Amino acid sequence: MTYFMLHFYYGEECPHCHHMMPLVDKLIGEGKEIQKFEAWHNEENAKALEKADGGRCGGVPFFHNTDTNQIICGSTEEARIRAWAEGKDFE
Repeated sequence: MTYFMLHFYYGEECPHCHHMMPLVDKLIGEGKEIQKFEAWHNEENAKALEKADGGRCGGVPFFHNTDTNQIICGSTEEARIRAWAEGKDFE
């Protein structure tokens, strides 16, 4: 099995993040190793988000595959998140 470092940055009060959270949790339940980082109230996570984002998105939800450097800005459909989590092309 290929291992990817998958990061999901979210904001506690972000409605778009709450929309994506059940899908993230579903993938975690299926064995995907996704780390969740709350970035609105945690300064360390906010700095990590800013570094990972590099000015590409500017907010949450933000998905980053550190192995492939693929990112997803904002809410998206399940097929795209699954491709991201597997390191496949999704654009």
